[in-house]
Amino acid sequence: MNGRSLCVKPGLNYSPVNQNLIMRRFIRNQSLSIVLFVLFLLFLIGQSIAGHLQQNEELNEHGQPSVTYTAYLGSSHFLEATMENWESEFLQMFSYVALTAFLFQKGSLESKDPDKTAAVDRDPRKSKNRRNAPWPVRKGGLILILYEYSLSLVFLLLFLMSFFLHAVGGASTYNQGQIEHGQPAVSLMAFMATAEFWFQSLQNWQSEFLAVGSMVVFSIFLRQRWSAESKPVDAPHSQTGE
Repeated sequence: MNGRSLCVKPGLNYSPVNQNLIMRRFIRNQSLSIVLFVLFLLFLIGQSIAGHLQQNEELNEHGQPSVTYTAYLGSSHFLEATMENWESEFLQMFSYVALTAFLFQKGSLESKDPDKTAAVDRDPRKSKNRRNAPWPVRKGGLILILYEYSLSLVFLLLFLMSFFLHAVGGASTYNQGQIEHGQPAVSLMAFMATAEFWFQSLQNWQSEFLAVGSMVVFSIFLRQRWSAESKPVDAPHSQTGE
């Protein structure tokens, strides 16, 4: 037995072919999140480029010098525009996760069946001794209570963070306009009381609830073969949830 064989674990083959197979399997198994976050980054970069060009056009119209791309990324204009959209998305997801816990839509894939007990309703405390249960389930106590509602809590925190940063960026942009027009700057709380701030927020919020409401209703009657967001094509309209 040579020294090299001592370093190789029995049953494992580290050949390039197997490594390639492992990588391909990993990408396949994570492909949805990979594609979604790649698209997110591409569109965010596109937004920043377009926003930079728009900002410089506005500055040049007012006889002010242009800003560099890196300077724009740290500007209130970019912060406000980005957080304004993020807040509405996280509000939508928080509301959707929380509301679907106790509200129903008969026939929709996006709802629990009101006439049946769903797997998500079972008490996790009965599984505390299960070896493959998540650590908070096995730990119990306050940790488990927080974990039971962790999905909605995280979306709520992300919404509140985005909402606050939207207000910060919006107040700075608003005050720049105030100064240019010879008006006094306002505080953060004063800006949050303006119609402009709430117009920015509410125009996005209403569209998010329209989109998710449409998904709830359309999934009753319409189908998309092979999609996890659709009932089977041959499923009856009355079938609710999975």
